[in-house]
Amino acid sequence: MKTIWKRAGALLLTLALTLGLACCAGEGTQNEESAGGNLSYGLSNPWDSLMPYYSLSGSNYSRIIYDKIYDRLAYIQADGTCLPRAAKSWESSDDGKAIVFALDEKAAFHDGTPVTAQHWVETIQLMTDPASGVLGQGSFACLTGTDEQGAQVAGETLGVEALEDHSLKLSFKTAVVPEEFLVEYNRDLYVLPTHLLQDIPIGELVKDDFWLKPVGSGPCKFVSEVAGSSLVLEANKDYQLGAPGFDTLTITVMDKANLLTALISGDLDYYAFGANVSEENRPTAEEAGFTVVEDSVPSTFYELMLNNSSLGTPELRRAINMALDKELLCQQSTGSLGTATNSSILPGTPYSPQPFGSYDPAGAEELVKESSYSGKQLTLACTSARASIAALIQQDLEAVGLNVEIQTVDSSTLFAGMSDGLYDMAIASHTPNALPLWFTGSRFHVDNNIFHVQDLSRYTQLVSAIQAETQDSQRLALVAELERYLGEEMPFVPLWFSNSLRIHSKTVEGIDYPASASCNENVWEWTMTGQN
Repeated sequence: MKTIWKRAGALLLTLALTLGLACCAGEGTQNEESAGGNLSYGLSNPWDSLMPYYSLSGSNYSRIIYDKIYDRLAYIQADGTCLPRAAKSWESSDDGKAIVFALDEKAAFHDGTPVTAQHWVETIQLMTDPASGVLGQGSFACLTGTDEQGAQVAGETLGVEALEDHSLKLSFKTAVVPEEFLVEYNRDLYVLPTHLLQDIPIGELVKDDFWLKPVGSGPCKFVSEVAGSSLVLEANKDYQLGAPGFDTLTITVMDKANLLTALISGDLDYYAFGANVSEENRPTAEEAGFTVVEDSVPSTFYELMLNNSSLGTPELRRAINMALDKELLCQQSTGSLGTATNSSILPGTPYSPQPFGSYDPAGAEELVKESSYSGKQLTLACTSARASIAALIQQDLEAVGLNVEIQTVDSSTLFAGMSDGLYDMAIASHTPNALPLWFTGSRFHVDNNIFHVQDLSRYTQLVSAIQAETQDSQRLALVAELERYLGEEMPFVPLWFSNSLRIHSKTVEGIDYPASASCNENVWEWTMTGQN
């Protein structure tokens, strides 16, 4: 199926290659002759489980670990381009309501057992079993035969089938674009060694001792773990895309503030995610002899979350949007690395709306007068790291007649408070991808109505229509219609996108730095240089 999304991905990929970014997944790449040794890898937060379907936090710090031990269907680059991994290729089927994956015949589990389509079938059957106790089951809710939570429905056929030993078919409730499915769900889907799990009762599966020494089929094998502190993996020399060019990978958890220092001192070879560094610390890295490169694709999206219940009129919410000097806010937050925006859609895609240009304090002041705002004090929640940005937002809003109080809280309290309706506004950031619905698709649902929208029907109607449409022109029109509606209702305020600066390792070559933001790393192409 030829889609706008594919063409955009191809153009972005060409740009990335022109800029010299490392690309991934050359089939059959071998690094056995490269310098081996131990690769020291830093991580600023611990993983919470080695069972890939039982992460209590669902955090990227766990996903980046699973990415190495277990295999995924595809490898996702920063621009949304999908490249082979466990699957060599894929194609749409059944009028867009199914995807058939051609699996790599060379893939094998760490115990030597070949990976087949039946392993994928059995994995999905186990993970959708209502008795399994897995977390993140919602990733399977798009498959036929599941309910809204992703659990199997008794008496219905689950949408997963092994057509042949290495041909896997997934069937969906609505039409999907294969690449969009992979970009959205790939980081949550892993094949498990079901031949080793047969004797574990389904209700005990996720907490079984098997996960203390797990067996996967990814590019690295488990060696040892000190829970919450360190993890030692070894290179899977038989990985189907090629053997990593190191012997062992030691992952150490350390304070985020110490990552750069450890890299400069030589205690680390690399750190997640993508060895990013602030613009403020860039000179320190360069003075130490490191090359620092800016991403070509934004890696972070910032928004001002709004409580649509307490900020009860579209006029008031639009006034907040118009009152903010997003260019100044962006500059204060990211320096020269950001781009102010009116949309959550990644810049540079065919779906991107018109360029930024909505700062209008005079118009905002008029809208405040037209709204039902009574002069009450509004709460603006932020983390301590964003207190200075919150102060600028407070200043902009008070200039148009809005009374704002800043409350500084930790991240979990911020999101819990917005969910519970305790705050009127909050500053948040997210990792974007190339899909037009990457942000809006999950935020206007009865189970995740964090903006407290009183009537979700129009949002859900538009989102469902976009998800079901596979024709280019129709999809563009539907996305544009959703963007217009978002502009009218302003359930949240898009602020800016920012690019990341990446420090290139002196001791490891072949790293695809930007792809780390998608919670995957091309470790099969990493090689140790032997330099210090």
